[in-house]
Amino acid sequence: MTTISIVGAGPGAPDLLTRRAEQRIQSADVLIWTDSLVSPQIAALAPDHCERIRTSTLTLEQVIPLMIDRSSQGLRVVRLHDGDPCLYSALNEQICALADADIMVEVVPGISAYQATAAAINAELTIPGIVQTIVLGRTGGRTGVPEREQLDDLARLRASLCLYLSARHVDEVQSTLLKHYPADTPVAIGYRVSWPDQSIDVVPLEAMADATRARNLIRTTLYVISPALRDQSHNTEKDFRSQKHPNKDKKIQKN
Repeated sequence: MTTISIVGAGPGAPDLLTRRAEQRIQSADVLIWTDSLVSPQIAALAPDHCERIRTSTLTLEQVIPLMIDRSSQGLRVVRLHDGDPCLYSALNEQICALADADIMVEVVPGISAYQATAAAINAELTIPGIVQTIVLGRTGGRTGVPEREQLDDLARLRASLCLYLSARHVDEVQSTLLKHYPADTPVAIGYRVSWPDQSIDVVPLEAMADATRARNLIRTTLYVISPALRDQSHNTEKDFRSQKHPNKDKKIQKN
C-alpha cells in the first residue's frame, strides 16, 4: 500500500505551486481534486494515464473510500486541495480516516490566498510599531466557529485579519469589524487571486459590503483587513491601481 499525498495547489496560478507539489501531481496515478476551486491548468499537470476524479459533486464520505480503494491497489494517489491543506480543507478528518485504514499520509503545503493577495498588492502585513500579528479566520456560518473565536473577539485585536468563507455574510462582518477598526481601515478584497480573472479591490472598511455586492462576490473571496495596508508609504493609491495580474492585462482597482 502506497502513501497518499494530500497536496496544496496554492491560490490558483500553476507557477505558484511548490516544486514538491508539482512533482507529486506529475507522478500521480490517481488525482482526486477539488475541481470547483483548483485551476484546471494544475490538474492538467498530471500524466495522461492518471485517473482524474472531480470532487465538486461528492461528499467527504464519498471521497475517502475512493482514496482508500485506489491506494489499496498500489496506486499513487494525490488528493489536491486549493490553497494550503491546513486551512479549511477537512485535512484532519481525512488523515484520521486514512489512519484507521492503515494508510500513510504525506501533506504537501501550498501558498494560501492571504499570502497571494498581500503579494499582489506589494503589501507586508506585519509592520513594526503598527501591527505584528496576522489572524486567519472566518465568520460563523453553517459550520460555525467556537464561542471563543467569534469575529467580535478576533477583531478586538485590530491585527491584520484575513477572513475566508465570509462573503455571504459581509454585512454582518462589516458591522462587527466597525466596532473595533476605524471606518477608513483598508480592506483588500481578493477574488480568485492569481487566476486569469482575478480582481483585488482595496476599499475602506465602511465600503466593504457595498464593494462585495457590486462585484456579486459569494465564493472564492478573501478579505484582508489591516492597518498595515494604510501605513506602508509605497502602497499609494497610484500603486494599487497600476498593479497588473501577471497572466492578464487586468488592473487591480482601488475604490
